[in-house]
Order: sequence, then C-alpha cells, then structure tokens
Amino acid sequence: MKKKALFNWSSGKDSALALYKTFQNSEFEITCLLTSVNQQFQRISMHGVRVELLEQQAQSIGFPLEIMQIPEMPTMEVYEKVMQETLEKLKDQGVTHSIFGDIFLEDLRKYREDKLAEIGFEGIFPLWKIPTQDLIQEFISLGFKTIVVCVNERFLDKSFVGRVIDQDFINDLPENVDVCGENGEFHTFTFDGPIFSKPIDFEIGEVVYRKYEKPKEQDSSNTACDTSASDAFDFGFWYCDLIPK
Repeated sequence: MKKKALFNWSSGKDSALALYKTFQNSEFEITCLLTSVNQQFQRISMHGVRVELLEQQAQSIGFPLEIMQIPEMPTMEVYEKVMQETLEKLKDQGVTHSIFGDIFLEDLRKYREDKLAEIGFEGIFPLWKIPTQDLIQEFISLGFKTIVVCVNERFLDKSFVGRVIDQDFINDLPENVDVCGENGEFHTFTFDGPIFSKPIDFEIGEVVYRKYEKPKEQDSSNTACDTSASDAFDFGFWYCDLIPK
C-alpha cells in the first residue's frame, strides 16, 4: 500500500521538478498540494502570485489544493501554529509524509524534520543534494516553463524579474547567484510542463518594488520570513504581477 503524502507546493520550478520526480516514485500517494498564502493580499507567500493562478495550477495538475492563510510577516509562533493545525487535520486523513523541493539548505531541512517529527510525520526531499546546475538543465530539458516573479535586489536587479528561465537567463546570472535561486535570490511561477494537463494562461502585468519594514515589537529573527541576515531589511524585492486570462 502506498504511503499518503502531502506535497508542499510553492508554485515554482523546484516544487514542479520535485513533484515530477515524486510521480516517478510509486511509494507515495499524494493527497493534496499545500501552499501558504498571504492572508491580506491573497497571494502566495514570498512569490506574490495571485491565488487564482495557484488554483489553476492545482486544477491542471489534478490534485486538491490545501491553502494555509498566513498573516503578512508572521511570527514563528503564529506560522507554526497554523502549520500544526493544518498537519493535524491531514494526519486525521491518514497522511504520514510531507514532500519538499528543498535542495541543499541543511538548517531548513533540520527545522522541517524536527517540526514534522513532533506531529509524527516524515519529510521527503526528492531533489536533495542534486547539483543545482544539473537540476535546472533537467527542468528545461523535460519541457517545463517557468517565469521569474520575484527577485531579491540584494542579488539581482529589476531586469531579471518577468523573464522566462532559459539558457540565456542562466548565462546572465551573476556568479554569486545560485541557478535555482536556492538562497532566496529569486522565485518563480511554473506554467507548463509534463505535470500539467494544460498550460496556465496569463499575461504579464505591472512590475513593482516592495521593501519590508523591520518589525518594531519583535526580533526580526523571530519572523517566519527569511530575515536571518543582519541586513535582511536593507534590501527590497522586485515583483512581476501575473494576471490570469
């Protein structure tokens, strides 16, 4: 009997490739795609993609979508509470495993595994330790198509947001930027490929700049966003809005 698993779906390329590899593994039965959404703006956390496009992805892939509504810049306590409640509900439905698209961030994997263990879940990481240069080439060769929807200006300028990832995009990346953006350099939205029954149709909207303010009443290291660097709030993000057709 297959093990029941939820799939942590970000809407981006690493999620898409990890899901594709999970399909090749007959060990798991995926029960749903799990995505955290900014409660205020109804957009995917960090990626800034509209919920309507997320829903179209899930429909094209053919899995139920489980959305976690998260406040903007939540504390770790708030984030973990919502996550625990969601996982407990899925556990009652027989789910025992949680699948991620993480590649090489050791601290993040340990955090995930420790939290899952508290509930009795096991983490699965189909892309773990595969060189990112190999992953991005495999992603492209399989026919996946993905567009950059967010860049961190600490690593990349405005010109990179709104571009579809191809060999030219890879060649243009600075040497200090991981080709899969595993350090948070950029985020993507995958709109076509072998896991989709049909492409996701959209048009490119406005490109906007956003800078997050450092929380006044709490240590920034206690937020669920990636703010561990001492200068994390010195940099902003460029977002490319995608408009459903």
